[in-house]
This record gives sequence, C-alpha cells and structure tokens, in this order.
Amino acid sequence: MTAFLGIDHPLIAVRDLDAAVARYRALGFTFAPQSRHPWGTSTCIAIMDRSLIELVSIYDETLLDSYAAGDFRFGRFVHTHLLEREGVALTALNSDAAEADAAEVVRRGIDCQGTIEFGRDVKRPDGTPDRTATTLKILASPDMPRLSNFICQQHRPDLIYVPQWSAHRNGAMAYSQLTIMADERDQAAVRQRLAGLYGEASLFALEDGFGARTGRGAYVVTDRPGIERRYGAPSLDLCRPSGPCCVAAHIQVPDLERVAAILAESAVPAIAAKDGIRLTDAAAYGNLFLAFSETGQPV
Repeated sequence: MTAFLGIDHPLIAVRDLDAAVARYRALGFTFAPQSRHPWGTSTCIAIMDRSLIELVSIYDETLLDSYAAGDFRFGRFVHTHLLEREGVALTALNSDAAEADAAEVVRRGIDCQGTIEFGRDVKRPDGTPDRTATTLKILASPDMPRLSNFICQQHRPDLIYVPQWSAHRNGAMAYSQLTIMADERDQAAVRQRLAGLYGEASLFALEDGFGARTGRGAYVVTDRPGIERRYGAPSLDLCRPSGPCCVAAHIQVPDLERVAAILAESAVPAIAAKDGIRLTDAAAYGNLFLAFSETGQPV
C-alpha cells in the first residue's frame, strides 16, 4: 500500500532521448529498455522504490491527439511543452486506488479532467514480451500547466519494478524533494494547489518559501533568488517567463561518497552542500537541477 499520492515521477521532456539517457547513466543510473506510449511519446525509465526517473520525447506526431481525457491529450501536452523548452512537463503521483484518490482531491477543489487507461509493450529482462496496464487520472492545471499532475496506478507493477532495472551504481532509492520555482505573485496559487492535493496540514513554512509533504517526499516552493542560492543560476530556458515550474529533484541515496566518486569519474560539475551533493548544470539533464542526499528531509 502506498501512502497518499507520493511523488512517483516528474516527466522530464527532452528533445534527444538517447543523449539524455546517456548523461543520466553517467550519473550512475540504470535504465530499462526504451519503450513507447500509444499517444506518440517515447520513454526510458530508471526505476527506484515506488518511484522512477522518466525521460520522454516524441516519436510520432500523428498520435499526439489520441487518448484524450476531456480537453487534455497527453502526447500533445508533452509536445507543446517541448516546443517551448525541455524540462518537467508534469508530475505523476503514485496510487493504489486511483478512483478513490482522485475523488479525494476533487473534494478539496482540484479539477480532474478524466481517466486514461493504457498499456505499453515491454520486454522482461529475459526478453519475453509483455504489456503494462495503467490507470491515469488527469489533474491538469490550465493556469499553471507545468504544475499539472496525474494520479498513476500500475496494475502490473511486476513489469515496472523489476529488480534487475532497480540496481543503480549511485544507490538511488526515491525522491526526497521536488523544488518548484515560482515568483512571489504566483506563490498563493501554488500554495492553493498543493493544499488541494495534500490538505492544509501538509504545508510547512521555509525562510524563503514554503513546502508540502506528500505520501512520499515533499515539494519545496521558492522564488528565483531562492533557486540561485540553492543550485546556482538557472539556464536561460528556465529564466523565461513561463509560470511556476519544477526545476530541481532531490534523490535519496545511502552513500554520498559513492555518488561523489561516480561524479568525479564522469567529470560532472557538482557542489557539496550541507545536505548533500548538488549538480550545477540543469540544462544537461533536461533543465532539471539534480541533487543527492542521505536524508529525506526537505530543504
């Protein structure tokens, strides 16, 4: 049983999927074989504990408008994001009871555009073909599209959480934090959305922003100066006025020295912080600052 709507995975939209996977592999992540969604996006995932890193791109623009949920079309949504820039297009929240969890957030004021049921063809580690089965409840945010979410229930978790694909050189276990960059004028709306997803009791204050605890991991919200203090200067793409967006992901690991050795081996620019290791080149990883820590506490 998963806790309520924990962070499952941000969808990191990239233009060159092969190149992005190679850069993430150099950080010590293991990736499952690439596969395809029926709405025209290609995907490659690194599996952690009830969460994953998902890199997505476009393989067939003729399929982008299939699999609609109300006005929402998954492939078109990702494609539109990529036309503007790379980065987190929207974020999946894990669930064992998608219908009930969707009903709960709707009760708290979050719009649900509808349901998408789908499967994608995969190969087991021994090469045997199989097919996943997944229910998505779409929680798009028209006013803050990059903070859109979907509730994700895997009906064939045996095809997702495969042990051979979950062993990472860097020891990656799960997301401890996703960081949202939001101008001060937008923070009230972000706060309202997080309260709708997780309830007012989930919210906590920070010196330069606020956050919300989820069923697994936390969101932290701060402005651009707060992002610069934490991670360094955002890329030019991230500085474009595009509304609140997820710009950083913290990943919990058991041993920071192991991570440091891998980063040194791959000549990856990074800084040591009091809470872990932070990479300084967001553009290299799909406009996403990556951080590693041994603690799950938000910062």
